[in-house]
Amino acid sequence: MIGSLIGGIVMLVALAGGILWQKYYDRRMPNFDKVSEIYVYPGTPADSVETQILRKSAVISPRSLHRVFKKLTEVRPGHYTIASTNSSMYVARMLEHGWQTPVHLVISGTIRRESTLARKIARQMLSDSAKVMAALHDTLLLDSIGVEPSQIFSLFIPDTYEVLWTESMPELLRRMKREYDAFWSEENRKKADCVGLTPKEVSILASIVNAETNYVPEMPSVAGVYVNRLCAGMKLQADPTVAYCFDYQLSRILKKHTKVNSPFNTYLHYGLPPAPICVPSKAALEAVLDFDKNNYLYFCASPEMNGRHLFATTYSAHLKNARAFSRALSKLLKEREAAEKIVNK
Repeated sequence: MIGSLIGGIVMLVALAGGILWQKYYDRRMPNFDKVSEIYVYPGTPADSVETQILRKSAVISPRSLHRVFKKLTEVRPGHYTIASTNSSMYVARMLEHGWQTPVHLVISGTIRRESTLARKIARQMLSDSAKVMAALHDTLLLDSIGVEPSQIFSLFIPDTYEVLWTESMPELLRRMKREYDAFWSEENRKKADCVGLTPKEVSILASIVNAETNYVPEMPSVAGVYVNRLCAGMKLQADPTVAYCFDYQLSRILKKHTKVNSPFNTYLHYGLPPAPICVPSKAALEAVLDFDKNNYLYFCASPEMNGRHLFATTYSAHLKNARAFSRALSKLLKEREAAEKIVNK
């Protein structure tokens, strides 16, 4: 009798000890052998998230993870990082309360269309291109943050930003406005004044510079040419503005294209176009603010076809450079045509 009683007590103590150990392990003990990232979409049930964690993380005790996930009623959408120091309970609470890890939103590269900008954002956040496009055209939303709809390209200063994956487009646009305001510090506003341009006009000119060249060291020289033309009362005659009028569908800009009736056509109209023709890079913005104080009024692509340009102070020198480029381009096109004929034989 006494032996049975003692045996029962021992079993109860062991059982209680086991339960206490499980609770301690679930709450305190690291249960993962490596760092992993998971994405939780809206409406995803807890058991599906548990399966994702088991697949992506090196879980030490799947039973511990399962015990805490059985008690979860919902998990919040988001991007989460599971660290090797996390316990099962911490991960469960992280998902339950939405303790997200920010993602890196990269705004970079050539962005000449709103659709391109929308896709770039949608690929990196919990959104889709249609929702992004709708926000970019939401005049009430843009007006609430002080942005003209036509100037939407200037709102995005290319960089890498830490944002929440689930951030809404209104939240993101407000964030971009804060970044825009931060870029336009008192120092940069003074630089713009020295150039004789407003921040809005700097963005427009920077978009043209950006469309003219990808070679960053050359950008201040290109900006200098356009500043000189503005000061001299000349038309900018910037080919990228004509390309913009044709939605960048032209493979080569001909004289007939420069006659297109559009306020963006700088071959027809003096001064700057009414809005940016692409998202200007930070390098292009800085190139305008710190433009090269040269005497150049003209430039054209280098006949070496290296992505650089030849600059000139006189129209006659410019024509000489232009003819050299034209000859080089014709030669290149002939060589390509001959190569294609050989391939197609």
